[in-house]
Amino acid sequence: MGRPPTKPTKLKDGFYLEIRNKGSKSGIKIMRETEKAMLIAVKEYDKVKDVIILGEFINGKPLSKAKKKKK
Repeated sequence: MGRPPTKPTKLKDGFYLEIRNKGSKSGIKIMRETEKAMLIAVKEYDKVKDVIILGEFINGKPLSKAKKKKK
């Protein structure tokens, strides 16, 4: 079955961004191996979605603060 809601997921090492529908409060996290690949994904999703760049994660912890992509 699915993952129990009481245990948080462990994030892999990489660059993360959060994709949301416009006006939505929740979204999904997408991981890319490199910063260049993450920036390409930001350009792709930015046309129809709200994009929040979460930054680089190592050992499940962020190295930088999240930035909201402005239009």
